[in-house]
Amino acid sequence: MTAEAPAAPALSYGRLLPVTVHFDDLDALGLLHNARYPVMVERAWTALWNDQGFLAYEGDWEAAGDFCNAVKELRISYEAPINRPGEYAVHLWLERLGNTAVTYGFRFCSADGALTYAHGTRVLVRLDAATLRPTPWSDRFRAVGRELLRSRD
Repeated sequence: MTAEAPAAPALSYGRLLPVTVHFDDLDALGLLHNARYPVMVERAWTALWNDQGFLAYEGDWEAAGDFCNAVKELRISYEAPINRPGEYAVHLWLERLGNTAVTYGFRFCSADGALTYAHGTRVLVRLDAATLRPTPWSDRFRAVGRELLRSRD
């Protein structure tokens, strides 16, 4: 399969993070397995937050702070197949930053961001470690999050 991926607009918002597709990420047809896209997007988000000084979860939900969260919704649309291992990228941004929830936007794309293979959104809810009920994001998270918001202009 050698379908051309649709072109994407120039990157004017969010961040582009590199990801590597390995041979064992491909399915029996030689295509990137559909379940691998969300895993690689998750890894890209983790790298982005780590680069912003937020440490990864290390076994203590109380200490995890903003990383004590749960996925409420995940939507993904597959536009064109990835049919070979190599270097790609994930374009990340925030669609919405609420009091206790955030909507992430993402595109799985070529390494330069020009071609889109898949895109979607994921809604996360911040949880209180003791009660597992929604709780507000920290001021620090919100400050970094505002920088990632996609402009509505």
